[in-house]
Amino acid sequence: MGVPGELGEGEKERWRALRAASETPRNPFMEPEFTEAVGLVRPQARVAVVYEGLEPAGFLPHERGPLGQGRAIGLGVSDAQGAILRPGLRLDTGELLRACSLSSFAFDNLEAEQRLFVRYAAEEHATYVIDVEKGYETYESVLRAQSPKFLKTTLAKERRLGRQVGELRFVFDEREPAALRTLMEWKSAQYRRTGRRDRFAQEWITRLVGRLAATRAPECSGTLSVLYAGRRPLAAHFGLRSASVLACWFPAYDPEFAKYSPGLVLHLRMAEAAAAEGIGMLDLGRGAAEYKDALKTGELPVYEGAVTRPGVGAALHWLSREPARRAHSYVRGRPQLAALAARTLKGAARLRRT
Repeated sequence: MGVPGELGEGEKERWRALRAASETPRNPFMEPEFTEAVGLVRPQARVAVVYEGLEPAGFLPHERGPLGQGRAIGLGVSDAQGAILRPGLRLDTGELLRACSLSSFAFDNLEAEQRLFVRYAAEEHATYVIDVEKGYETYESVLRAQSPKFLKTTLAKERRLGRQVGELRFVFDEREPAALRTLMEWKSAQYRRTGRRDRFAQEWITRLVGRLAATRAPECSGTLSVLYAGRRPLAAHFGLRSASVLACWFPAYDPEFAKYSPGLVLHLRMAEAAAAEGIGMLDLGRGAAEYKDALKTGELPVYEGAVTRPGVGAALHWLSREPARRAHSYVRGRPQLAALAARTLKGAARLRRT
């Protein structure tokens, strides 16, 4: 076991080959480049390597706390988690944790095929996806059938935006650093406006996004997409893409133009561009949202929970995570409480600004 930066090129190639052999979508969060980027900003990042003879047969990227509390690599921002294993490899979960000197292993976006950990899940969530495998026109026809009013309204707003604000221009893979800074400023303001924790106030997340923005690998490439009116950015999104999956991560827009729904327009153009690039799926991530309901064509399961071994570290994991997780689950399962919580967060945010 070592830090991500110590992996040799042969080990990384084996990692990629194991992912290619998996039946799950090729999510870029599960590639070695994401783990390496986290390792550069999180000193507690580790990778356990499972060998069969002289050949690596599996990898477990994780972060290790001071008493052995383990967590999925990048937990809190990573949208796909788990071990990378040879198909059919039989491992004992407890023995793997013991070999890693871990008392627990927590996850909140565990892939569905992670048989090593999924039986320890406490909750199942839906991650929302857009299928563009058959091209953008087919996707639009699906929207026209399932959400005709949404599609008609969004396309009308797009035309009005072009007429009233300026000629629209969409860039799928923008390399201008100023555009990324603008996106992070919009997103920080959105977090504060809605009373949520500002992820970009955490230095390691800002540094991680910067690292990934410069990452260019076939199965893990930082991708910044921007909708412009003339030279003015109206909406932007930063995510990761593989050859077949665009993992949507940080979308935001200029609230001055909210009446035109520039974020929805942006997502339609992202779907169109992704399909043209040969990408078959956009993963919008877990967490209910109106825009996801309008855009999605399907859902995939992801899991939240933890494996624990007896000991002090496992007890600390329970105390630090389980009460909050159960409270969140209780609220999510009761729509009236969830709506009240959202209003309370927004009200608290307004009070902080006054």
